[in-house]
Amino acid sequence: MDIWEKLYHRAEKEYHPEDVSPFILAHHVVCALESEDGTIFTGFCIEACSGVMNLCAERVAALNMYVSSGQTRIKRLIAFRDRAPFGGGSGMPCGACREFLYQLNEENENAEIMVDYESGRTVTLKELMPGFWGKERYFDGKL
Repeated sequence: MDIWEKLYHRAEKEYHPEDVSPFILAHHVVCALESEDGTIFTGFCIEACSGVMNLCAERVAALNMYVSSGQTRIKRLIAFRDRAPFGGGSGMPCGACREFLYQLNEENENAEIMVDYESGRTVTLKELMPGFWGKERYFDGKL
């Protein structure tokens, strides 16, 4: 089993949409990511009636990684609803997640994101966010 199959199956276990309350829906979008040391972390989406309370699966997985291990570097990521990413924008992180992943660690620009599971097509975060506005802060921090 290759790493993408492992990520898919780990995320798939989190997929079981449920109403947490009359106001909150969870587990309807799932994510698995591989950290720098090869550990797999998962997350699921939590959406509330109040938009500021929403957390995407990608951010929850990244937060689980950081809280559990202190790591911030992501090698690979897969996210989906009821089926593996199938192209056409499925599986793509939203803008807030893209920003968070980039801000978490500059090297996440090289993270592979699954776009089409069947063909194995991926993109990098850098491809999704060319010209990231915060690059200067990383540069300034290295001086």
